[in-house]
Amino acid sequence: MTSKLSRRRFVQSAAAIGISLPTILPSHVLSGPNDRLSFACIGMGGQMRGYLVPELGKIDQQIVAMCDVDKRQTDSALKVNSLAKATIYHDYRELLDKEKNVDAVIIATPDHWHVPICQAALKSGKHVYCEKPLAHSVAECHALEELARSHPKQATQTGNQGCSTEGFRRSFEVIQSGLLGQITEVHVWHPAHGWPNGVDRPAASDPVPAGFDWRFWLGTAPERPYNNDIYHPGKWRGWYDFGGGSLADFCCHGFQLAYRALDLDAPARIEATGDNLGHESFPTRCTVSFDFAAKGNRGPVRLHFYSGDNNLPPDHITKGPVGTTGCLVVGTEGTLSAGLWNTDCNVRFNDAKEFRGADHPEVVKIARTQPRIDTEVLKWDPRRTAQGQRPRWSQVNNSHMFEWVLACAGDAKSYSPFEIGARITEVGMLGVLALRLQKPVVWDATQRQAVGLPEAAAIIDPQPSTDKYLPS
Repeated sequence: MTSKLSRRRFVQSAAAIGISLPTILPSHVLSGPNDRLSFACIGMGGQMRGYLVPELGKIDQQIVAMCDVDKRQTDSALKVNSLAKATIYHDYRELLDKEKNVDAVIIATPDHWHVPICQAALKSGKHVYCEKPLAHSVAECHALEELARSHPKQATQTGNQGCSTEGFRRSFEVIQSGLLGQITEVHVWHPAHGWPNGVDRPAASDPVPAGFDWRFWLGTAPERPYNNDIYHPGKWRGWYDFGGGSLADFCCHGFQLAYRALDLDAPARIEATGDNLGHESFPTRCTVSFDFAAKGNRGPVRLHFYSGDNNLPPDHITKGPVGTTGCLVVGTEGTLSAGLWNTDCNVRFNDAKEFRGADHPEVVKIARTQPRIDTEVLKWDPRRTAQGQRPRWSQVNNSHMFEWVLACAGDAKSYSPFEIGARITEVGMLGVLALRLQKPVVWDATQRQAVGLPEAAAIIDPQPSTDKYLPS
């Protein structure tokens, strides 16, 4: 598939959002003044309409088709100017079959639909951007990684936007420089959400709303009655059949810096404790610990994930008040505070009382090794983080979508392709496995099995309840 982009459009759009273009953009990419890529959107809920579509619009691309099994979602989407002329589909398979000229697909469905649609889109020759977590099981992570590797000409991007910030890439360089000494621990935390937690499905049922294909929405998941405001829209993430709670939701954000900068593999052991375990939904409170074996010059690393209100790392790690979300990378010489989205770069050495940003003299000396598009350094005050404030999302989001669009055009490789995103997702899925089993898991990565726990197989590689909605 041949696609062209307009240099004028890209330069003007990039300038408008504060992104510095690479020094060289190949002429074969930037031929005509009116050429744009064509996109299709699948899953028209709040994430698609509220973030993904606006981000694509800022770089002046065109959306020609959209798909959702709920007519209410597509009706709302039609009110968005950039979607008003898009062709509407109910079935993603029909969209991929008919929209032959679509260059790329953006997917923002519930988690259990990510891999089937990604697979169909890649096999149809489309570039693919998929929201996190990429997959809904360990087996799906491996299947998607292998498929992405077998389609090297198609650009993929995981929706973990923080990695496209200056803060992430500077933190990556700080960790790899050895400035913090040997990294021994990583702590990631997040409060409880408003999804159903620590409960089982209700016995009652409600009429399915007009225009909503509930059975198609369920897809390969086990069939269950519809209930208002329990699953759709937006609350599906708390249920294991469709999501994996805050661990699945945020592993691709909070884990990615440590996973990439420390060159981690799959964890060797996972432990999980919490409140209200053993239900169909994510627990109300939990702590999950992942042990990663030593590798190369790096020693073993333990990563801790805390979920639930006021469930924070111990005081000897935080050394003072912290916000409701965060990520601390702890070394023998100092600690890096990266924030939950890994967009911050604040360093506190062992003899210092406070964190200091990327302007620290020792940080300034570190060479830049990671590619950049957005070159503005995030100077985020850790005191504002401690008050629960988040980084400037305009800096987080724009360059992530922009990098992927450039990759679709053949100009650059995306920074978070499925080959990487699937492996980070696998860590989260293994944590969910330990929570559901309520037992420590010794993980055999070669055989992809939990040692001595045959009951884990049904969670590692769940079998679809039906293949009626899968591509043929």
